[in-house]
Amino acid sequence: MATPFQRIGIFGRLKTEGVRDTLLALAAYLHANGHPVSIEADTAAHVATDLPIVNSDALKQHCDLLIVVGGDGSLLHAAHIAVDQDLPVLGINRGNLGFLTDILPDALPQIGAILAGQYHEEARFLLHASVRHPNSAHAHGDALNEVAISPATFPHMTEFEIYIDDQFVCSQHADGLIVATPTGSTAYALSGGGPILHPQLDAIVLVPMFSHSLTNRPIVVAGNSTVRIVISPNSQVAPSLSCDSRTGISLMPGSIIDIHKKTKSLRLIHPLDYEYYASLRSKLYWGRKLIC
Repeated sequence: MATPFQRIGIFGRLKTEGVRDTLLALAAYLHANGHPVSIEADTAAHVATDLPIVNSDALKQHCDLLIVVGGDGSLLHAAHIAVDQDLPVLGINRGNLGFLTDILPDALPQIGAILAGQYHEEARFLLHASVRHPNSAHAHGDALNEVAISPATFPHMTEFEIYIDDQFVCSQHADGLIVATPTGSTAYALSGGGPILHPQLDAIVLVPMFSHSLTNRPIVVAGNSTVRIVISPNSQVAPSLSCDSRTGISLMPGSIIDIHKKTKSLRLIHPLDYEYYASLRSKLYWGRKLIC
């Protein structure tokens, strides 16, 4: 049996319908079962509660587990808070798909077994992107799902080169490029025609966005690779770089983007009956099993 959790932090983004009610029900359930509960400060600003309020950068000092109520977007937001604090994360699904959030809102008693140590912990790696601009300041960001280079305003093709571990791969004339983790392979990269990668694969997938050449296809590379994208000095447009659809970083002709695995991983908690392929069948509406 894994280590039980005692002190619990709760987090939610109140834009999603039902999140407030589930947060309050969760807090009541945890309190009734004798667990000290804290609420993240931005979450508390939208919920009337007398729970202790903790700033997002100090959660590790007050809790052993962060429970996120919402969809995958909420868990992505929480992941960026939790990773550097080495804080495990469990998701209660109040969103649409919920690839990262396992517990249903009406199944809160299932959390009791997890808190008692009956759970499976999975490490999900992130990507770190650093940007060097010609004669300008550097920028950087982390992504659990994907780093995406896309048009800053309206659709317009960008010229860029791709290198893997300093080896030239190709030049492309495309709307952009998605560089995704296995976790992100079922997100933006999937809608762009990329493959689904099992989350335990140590791999990175590169998915071109509307390439001008029909021969350009997604490519999967080793997870310890360094991906370099160089925006052509002759490019007529200035694209933008985003990490998990967070605030974009403006690029310019000549910008160099280096992407590699982040040292720290997300500690994602699942119930013992979690099955990845069952999740795919449920979320992607794949067919039922024909032979029992």
